[in-house]
Amino acid sequence: MPKTDYIFTSESVSEGHPDKVSDRISDSIVDLCLAADPHARVALETLCTTNHITLAGEVRVPASVTHEKMIEAARQAVKDIGYEQDGFHWKTAKVECLVHAQSADIAVGVDQAGNKDEGAGDQGIMFGFAVNETHELMPAPIHYSHAILESLAEARHAGDAKFLGPDAKSQLSLQYVGGKPVRATSVVVSTQHSADVSQDVIRECVREHVMKILPKGWMCPEEEFYVNPTGRFVIGGPDGDTGLTGRKIIVDTYGGAAPHGGGAFSGKDPTKVDRSAAYAARYLAKNVVGAGLAERCLIQLAYAIGVSKPLAVYVDTQGTGEVDEDKLSKVLQELMNLTPRGIREHLKLNRPIYTRTSSYGHFGRAPDGQGGFSWERLDLVPELESAFGV
Repeated sequence: MPKTDYIFTSESVSEGHPDKVSDRISDSIVDLCLAADPHARVALETLCTTNHITLAGEVRVPASVTHEKMIEAARQAVKDIGYEQDGFHWKTAKVECLVHAQSADIAVGVDQAGNKDEGAGDQGIMFGFAVNETHELMPAPIHYSHAILESLAEARHAGDAKFLGPDAKSQLSLQYVGGKPVRATSVVVSTQHSADVSQDVIRECVREHVMKILPKGWMCPEEEFYVNPTGRFVIGGPDGDTGLTGRKIIVDTYGGAAPHGGGAFSGKDPTKVDRSAAYAARYLAKNVVGAGLAERCLIQLAYAIGVSKPLAVYVDTQGTGEVDEDKLSKVLQELMNLTPRGIREHLKLNRPIYTRTSSYGHFGRAPDGQGGFSWERLDLVPELESAFGV
């Protein structure tokens, strides 16, 4: 029997966390390339440290996408986050671009040619998950951890909390009873701040945002409410710790509530199944739960480099399903072409929509008018209901 009474913890990090700065820059350059050519190929990594940014990776893009434009995109990303500090400033940081052309060996395996469909850009496994704990069908601990930091960032950008810096982390432990979250047992928030503000002021600012985000009656006991537990957080961001693209993959997904295939998303164009197939798996899992076919749904997809079709499609409703899982797997594959090209076309992924995914999670976000977060749509629900007579 699955465990029903427990405490589960997830963490999130803000857009100004060093690793998220790197993710933001990498995805900004992905969008730059896709805006120039919807079929651009990008695999780009960013390293950030004290007043220094290094861009590295391989691309296949029009000649108009120059190193100078990539460097400018990196600076703009840092500016948008809000870094204007002595140790990390969008204008004065040195930006080094080591990006080069894509390997021909990779291209030949991935590209469509003759009777060969486009193949996966690499081997790997990808997971998607959905659960009816929140309106967004996301696990509650990661959902509220994201929301607390996003609320603080909105206040900072609006000028309502000018003493806050861009770098922040949250961690939320929730009590589950009968398999459902009922309250927070502890809340941890560490946020960068100016040197002249007291910790009491910061604590009450953070409390306001936590209370706004958590459902009524969910606040943890006062002795379990930790704000800047080290006592000081003035030096932060890449000046305080090196940032790298792709180091926050659990933050990006389900906060540890579901397995992860190990591949990062940011810095990759949608031919990379690390990204696109993870989006597809979430899309399918969310529609299964949205259709009422299960309270929880986990989907795994597996691919081989250069091969178009998925090697396996695994569906697990974790004991909450109302329908046969083998039939469900077959129906899902009928409703969506899970080749790399099929995923991109179904979700319309060949667009510059990725910068906004780089912080506060790739899942549980509202689809927008520019095509962003298309994998969060529930448009398969009617067809799933029809297939299973719901």
